[in-house]
Amino acid sequence: MEKRVYNFSPGPAMLPLPALEEAQRDLLALPGVGISILEISHRSKTFDDIIGQAEANLRRLLAIPDNYRVLFMQGGAQLQFAMVPMNYLRGSGKKADYVLTGSWGKKALQQAKTQGEVRVVWDGQATNYDRIPEQGQLDLDPDAAYVHITSNETIQGVQFPTEPDTGDVPLVCDSSSDFLCRPVPVERYGILYACAQKNAGPAGVTIVIIRDDLVARAPADLPSMLNYRVFAEGKSVLNTPPVFAVYIVKLVTDWLLREIGGLDKMLEINRQKVSRLYETIDRCEGFYEAHAAPGSRSLMNVAFRLASPDLDKPFLEQAEQRGLAALKGHRSVGGCRASIYNAMPVEGVETLCDFMLKFCEKHKA
Repeated sequence: MEKRVYNFSPGPAMLPLPALEEAQRDLLALPGVGISILEISHRSKTFDDIIGQAEANLRRLLAIPDNYRVLFMQGGAQLQFAMVPMNYLRGSGKKADYVLTGSWGKKALQQAKTQGEVRVVWDGQATNYDRIPEQGQLDLDPDAAYVHITSNETIQGVQFPTEPDTGDVPLVCDSSSDFLCRPVPVERYGILYACAQKNAGPAGVTIVIIRDDLVARAPADLPSMLNYRVFAEGKSVLNTPPVFAVYIVKLVTDWLLREIGGLDKMLEINRQKVSRLYETIDRCEGFYEAHAAPGSRSLMNVAFRLASPDLDKPFLEQAEQRGLAALKGHRSVGGCRASIYNAMPVEGVETLCDFMLKFCEKHKA
């Protein structure tokens, strides 16, 4: 069997080993069914049970109120960038407020502009998106159609520590890269959506948590697959859903509940991992430099630069040799990035930190 390395990729990312092992055991034939998960009908009772358990797990983990729907959709966050304004900005006679904390917020803004008028209520471009705004810095419109945020910017490694107060205006959040990393007060949101391939499962399924009143408000003149109300009425099986991806979400959420003990415990572990990594960066001050400002640092993605760009290549090559994969930073930030999602074990972070310290000792001027 091929030895597994520590995969620090920003996504698709590491999945919990127990979930992968269960999927491996049952891939040829699900127990009591005799059919592979890759073969079962999305209209079967077996899949009804799987998608129902995945939803039940999510409701339990996030304490999702009864007046919210959980939808399993496709198209990733980028489809949601367009669907949200299609359903709630187009034809509303209002503007939508967008908070820009990094690359994914900017992509969401560009899609919204195709459907109506938008306002940028805060933009972190001046400091290369290294921080999250304070409440008083947000120029919010109390009559906006909605306010859109990206809770965690994968590329820049900044994360909202708490939700901004948007009053009666629905808060819409792209939570793709920090979904399930900590408890979240779902009742503060109108819509919370996340592509699964960071923390919840494989690529192919997008989880949308949406309040009932917003479901009801979806306009009738949209195509069915772009209409939240129609999709909710179809109970996520309006068309053939990504069966295998939903199954893995069920296994990952089983792991979070049974083996981790819920999101409070997951948050504790994630804080331990990220603290250890930032302590290493700070210990080598002048050699490693974190991108995100203190107070805005992500639990999930740690972007950092080395003392010289010339060191990037040997750092990455030597890391690969030690089983530390996918540490290259995004071109807009440069340097390196360690994505330490839920499934990254503490041992993986410890191994990375040990390597970083030795590399610093060897190359520091």
